[in-house]
Amino acid sequence: MTAPRRTILASLLFILNICYIWHKLPTKPNHTLEHRQSQLWHQLFPLLTQHAPNCPPPILHGTAGTHRFDSANPIPRENYIINSEAILRPMQTAHGSFVHAIQHTKFGIAYNPDTRGIVTAAGGTYLPTFMVTLKLLRRTGSTLPVEVFMKDSAEYEATVCETILPPLGAKCILLSDLTPGLDFERITGFQLKALAILFSSFEDVLWLDADCIPLYDPIPLLTSEPFTTKGLVSWPDFWADTASPLYFEVSQQKEPDVTARAASEAGMLLLSKRSHFGILLLAVYYNVYGPEFYYPLLSQGAPGAGDKDTFLHAAAAMETDFYAVGVPPVDLGRMNTGGKSTVALNSGFIQADPIQDYARVHSGAENGSAPRAFFIHAGNPEFNPGKELLGRKLKGLDRRPARLWTYPPEALARVGFDAERVFWEGTVAVACEMGEFFESWEGKRGLCEKVRAHFTEVFADKVGD
Repeated sequence: MTAPRRTILASLLFILNICYIWHKLPTKPNHTLEHRQSQLWHQLFPLLTQHAPNCPPPILHGTAGTHRFDSANPIPRENYIINSEAILRPMQTAHGSFVHAIQHTKFGIAYNPDTRGIVTAAGGTYLPTFMVTLKLLRRTGSTLPVEVFMKDSAEYEATVCETILPPLGAKCILLSDLTPGLDFERITGFQLKALAILFSSFEDVLWLDADCIPLYDPIPLLTSEPFTTKGLVSWPDFWADTASPLYFEVSQQKEPDVTARAASEAGMLLLSKRSHFGILLLAVYYNVYGPEFYYPLLSQGAPGAGDKDTFLHAAAAMETDFYAVGVPPVDLGRMNTGGKSTVALNSGFIQADPIQDYARVHSGAENGSAPRAFFIHAGNPEFNPGKELLGRKLKGLDRRPARLWTYPPEALARVGFDAERVFWEGTVAVACEMGEFFESWEGKRGLCEKVRAHFTEVFADKVGD
């Protein structure tokens, strides 16, 4: 071999060796999570703006009313929007162009892959409510990390966020820091959910409303079917789906049968960003334009209008799989002794274990025993003594302190333990250990003493010293 050829070969081997060593060297991620989140918003915000509905909002004539979901006796799907002709084409064009844009935009991964966690929004008066939820979550043994989103710095409470939450595995995040240009004076609580899920650091998310309390460690929900195969799991509301026929024209999808499923109750939601990132972006679109456009389209004035139906409708619009829990929620409360029917006077409601619900469906045992309760959505009243918890609902017919949940017995049996007692223990702990730190409790004296007194009177036990 001639000298020049040996020199060339040696040089080539040297270069290949350097490349190999460089490839094997440990490398840092290309960008931090914060940078990737910033890039996501830099891509998404112009699309939200460019594809805004270019027309007046829907105008309702009457409402869809209050109809409980009953697949055996369905109500017809009707249109209560009186300016349908004027808004159909502009909304359809905007919707279609936004979907096309997100499908043809290469978004980076703005979360930490292979992570799981809980996300909530809990600013202002919802912060003490969520502290009770967090206390009870940790009581289940769950170590899932929690991200608490707040709208902006006006909702940030330094002592709670910097001292109380971190030891409990939770942190505060300001949405306004992640979404420059978004007009937060026009953003309401309902609209925060999709944005909070989008900007959470987790790949797999369990969303919890501040007053939605898991009875057991929720990590199996994120590691089992239906979530592992469906990627999106929602729970039903009491009410029928009242989306306008116009919505299905706007989103260019086949109108589903009204017996297909109830409206959604979005106090809890499971979502995988790996498999359902596109529908999450469409849900953000529906919620950014929710109060004016999509909430009227999707609810037509029925109870609970807001973000609750945006996720499943977004999934259907993008032909993406999901699982809707079939077992309905059940009211918890006291027996209504003054009416014609024996029902619970609502103080909360239970939602089913989705793993057991899914197993029932796939085993053909849907007429068997109901799944255990996995969540209690305790919103009427919330377990927040700074709000309405210490009001009239705490008194029985004899005007003495009483339990909130004594009926129906079959629902209480599905809970499996004395959840109300446990919830009050958590409330006493929050009120007596942290009460001085909540800004929304400022000037409200004696909350610790009042919740202690109620607990002692009702549960015949003492808490603490």
